[in-house]
Amino acid sequence: MFSRNGNILIVDDNKNILSALEILLTPVFGELKSLTSPEQIPAELRKKDYNIVVLDMNFKAGINTGNEGIFWLGKIREINPDISVVMITAYGDIETAVKTLKAGATDFVLKPWDNEKLIATLKLALELNLSKKEVKHLREREIGLKKELIRDQKYIIGSSPQLTSVLNLVRKVARTDANVLITGENGTGKELIAREIHRLSPRSAEALVSVDVGSLSETLFESELFGHVKGAFTDAHENRQGKFETADRGTLFLDEIGNLSLHLQSKILSAIENRRITRIGSNQVIPVDIRLICATNRNPETMVREGLFREDLLYRINTIHVELPPLRERGNDIIILAEYFLKKYTYKYNKPDLRLNRQAADKMMGYAWPGNVRELEHTIEKAVILSDSSILKPEDLYLKPVSTYTGVSSFTTLDEMERHMIQRALDSNNGNFTAAAEQLGITRQTLYNRLKKQRNDK
Repeated sequence: MFSRNGNILIVDDNKNILSALEILLTPVFGELKSLTSPEQIPAELRKKDYNIVVLDMNFKAGINTGNEGIFWLGKIREINPDISVVMITAYGDIETAVKTLKAGATDFVLKPWDNEKLIATLKLALELNLSKKEVKHLREREIGLKKELIRDQKYIIGSSPQLTSVLNLVRKVARTDANVLITGENGTGKELIAREIHRLSPRSAEALVSVDVGSLSETLFESELFGHVKGAFTDAHENRQGKFETADRGTLFLDEIGNLSLHLQSKILSAIENRRITRIGSNQVIPVDIRLICATNRNPETMVREGLFREDLLYRINTIHVELPPLRERGNDIIILAEYFLKKYTYKYNKPDLRLNRQAADKMMGYAWPGNVRELEHTIEKAVILSDSSILKPEDLYLKPVSTYTGVSSFTTLDEMERHMIQRALDSNNGNFTAAAEQLGITRQTLYNRLKKQRNDK
């Protein structure tokens, strides 16, 4: 992940020294940048992620105390505590060397230098810096893995043909590195399917990193996904990995990708195409090895037609499309899931004898479940909490009356039916006008017009 060549910044007021070091070090290390004034150091370190700074100790004429170098050493370490700083001076003694090492310098070199020793010193300094970065990277990955492990264990439950078909597809695609797009209504279990793909994949020993990209603001988006370096913006107090780096060698799950603006979609596309990212405030390109899974509750093809989603991005993320059925189409899975959640919450709330009666099961089977599995779980939990008997009856299940509608006979006019269908679509999509319009097969503007007409007719 990290380059072994390294980026070196040399700071010395003597241009002859800079030229000599460039000639000597460029063939060995490749990336070198020279500055004649230490005042330029802070801005340069915020522009690029350097591995080593070779720093002169004296800059003002007639001053040989080395205090200038120690001062700027402190500034460098404030900006990047992990960077290797090699001090270099023509006025050296043991006391000065000890002072620099105590102040955080990696090593101390005297002018004139021995070429081989200087190269060896810088190679060791580079290895030290890379080791620190690798340790930091592993620690961050460990934290990410621990967060994943402490989450509640969740299972994919059900035996309906619709779910079985999905799981068969999951098993086939999991063995590959193909990009996967998961679609389905809210609450159908898109993240569970992403986790199952990761669990069955060759990357299962590495982290699955989940990001709800639709909830990220424009200002936080790049920092959250691509990371930043210290000082890149006001609150950037330290270097930070983004989610792409954290997911390196593992799986990155981008949830609700359909909610991204076109501007942010272009940034995602670039990272996906190149498998490279650049932290905010840095010019260093970082390669990432990820398996990408995306999810959305919206119809991406419709969004492309409406100009709300990039067609080239859809092609990138949609190598394999997994479409999850809504709970209302999964038949007896409703009861299987209800029994599972009943066991879970009777144990949690110490009501081990609580059971569903047949009438309650029938009520659940006749309900449309606009919130899908998530709504079912919350319904069972609420019923368990509020129940005062050993039997859960239909009246213990608090369901939205509008969602139980299955026919048209109760409506006497087309306007009544239209009003009901619009309200039902809005309820099932949690008030999301775009998603409701897609469900109804009309444009968002048409939906607005219909609602406006309904208000005027009242």
